[in-house]
Amino acid sequence: MLNYIWISLIALGILVAAGSDIADEVGDRYRNGVPLDVRFEVAKRPSPLRATWEGTIVLSEGEFNTHYGPGAADSAVRQGAIISADGSGRSTVVIAVGESSPFRWKEMGRHAAEKDRLTGSVVSMKLGGDGDTASVRMVMEPVRFVKLKAVTAAALDYAATAVQISIGLIGVMALWLGIMKVAEEAGLLKIITRLLAPFTHRLFPDVPPDHPALAAMIMNIAANMLGLNNAATPMGLKAMEELNRLNPRLGTATNAMVTFLAINTGGLVLIPATAIAVRAAAGSANPGIIIGTSIIGSGCATIAGIAASRILQRLPRYRRGMEAGNG
Repeated sequence: MLNYIWISLIALGILVAAGSDIADEVGDRYRNGVPLDVRFEVAKRPSPLRATWEGTIVLSEGEFNTHYGPGAADSAVRQGAIISADGSGRSTVVIAVGESSPFRWKEMGRHAAEKDRLTGSVVSMKLGGDGDTASVRMVMEPVRFVKLKAVTAAALDYAATAVQISIGLIGVMALWLGIMKVAEEAGLLKIITRLLAPFTHRLFPDVPPDHPALAAMIMNIAANMLGLNNAATPMGLKAMEELNRLNPRLGTATNAMVTFLAINTGGLVLIPATAIAVRAAAGSANPGIIIGTSIIGSGCATIAGIAASRILQRLPRYRRGMEAGNG
């Protein structure tokens, strides 16, 4: 079912992006192919070695908004630019988009062929009498399918992120699964499990006292309480794998699975080490100030999750599936 939801959301995103791009094309949002007349203040003339003009494009707010539409700029435009001529007599203009650029050019720059650099062709250029200014007519590079390109780029970026996360977890999983195996062979997990038996029996009455799932769950909860999120992940996966071995009906979560997931989602924490490290890296003056609120917040969330799972598992609607599996 979840797969259908995801594919529906992806299809909806593509349709919305396509609809937005079609609306931009119909409304001629980026004025593709329409000449723009600007004043060019010459700062550096061509030399025998360089056939380029360096200077500043100048447009009033009204002139810019007349071309691109209301709200395209909120102030007069003064933008550095370079005009280059090639051997065939054609000239191109390159505009570096920055913080001072008008909103519409910033938007176009994000989706240009070369990010944050607008290019265009110079239709005509006429120098003024003083030689320090010129009237330039130019046509900017076309900008199309902005939203679809953004959706595609986001999909590729998140796919790369998923691979990075997966590869990053390999080392953590190998480390903690190895530690768990050493602790198991040394008998440490059995000792911890016996000490916590009164609590685990009440939380997971369907799990046998010496089952490996209990040890994995204890390790996972302990890592979460210390704020070691990545370290807790392999133990959580191991716990679910072991709990699934006790599942009489594959595909339907058992009470123990639901309770463990509620504890995991509640995120009971004593020392939010990861959050503190992030705050410290961001320059927080007191990164550890969140400890108290984290304990209270995660404690309330965990209690609420456990209570909800206990209440719901008693209802006939949720018991029927497991009873059918036991039968």
